[in-house]
Amino acid sequence: MRGSGGTQGGTGKFFIGFGLSALALYLFFDSVHVATGDLGLFTALARRHGGGGVWETTSMGLLFVPFFLGVLALFYDARMKWAWGLMWFGVAVLVIEILSRIRFFLNMKTTHLLGMIVLFAAGAALMIRSYRDEGTRRAADAETGTEKNSSSSSEPPSEP
Repeated sequence: MRGSGGTQGGTGKFFIGFGLSALALYLFFDSVHVATGDLGLFTALARRHGGGGVWETTSMGLLFVPFFLGVLALFYDARMKWAWGLMWFGVAVLVIEILSRIRFFLNMKTTHLLGMIVLFAAGAALMIRSYRDEGTRRAADAETGTEKNSSSSSEPPSEP
């Protein structure tokens, strides 16, 4: 019976390896905490280059201005292409700002991290090993071994 990758018995090794790797990934992602940071990409740039003043007291509300102006213009006339561009630019700025505020924190012991790495590596190795064809490799080794024996003898091989 052929399994994964056309090898005999490969399916069992593959699913055991897949299970080990999946468990390691679950444990890793379970240990990661997600929080938001103080500044996003655009607000950090504005604060760094603004040097204080209005940027120190202004929240993320200024980032809504392009979106607001684009929507305002679209309600006036929805055929204006620049208004559509301004609105989508505003959406892109807001999405980038929100995503750039996300911070990931890994909270685990070093021994747990090493265990997860070993677990994932073992699972990946078993999945890769399931694609190796043992029968073909043994046959190739057997042929190589017989060729070495026949070529090392002083007599030429007899023809049938």
